[in-house]
Amino acid sequence: MYKQLTSEQRYTISVLLQNGMKQKDIAKAINVSPSTVSREIRRNSGIRGHYNWETAQALSLIHIWRCRRIE
Repeated sequence: MYKQLTSEQRYTISVLLQNGMKQKDIAKAINVSPSTVSREIRRNSGIRGHYNWETAQALSLIHIWRCRRIE
């Protein structure tokens, strides 16, 4: 079953990226698939390529709100 990343997981991704950890190792640390981490970083990195967990979380909440509003 699909479930979204939590804000804690997004924060952990951000911190571990800043510490130079590889995506594969980040995935193990937060217990998700490496492809999940890769997509998260690609989807939520800014123009300069920096991942911001707060922006990622805000966009996620907006997406949830829009989807539920449609139903």
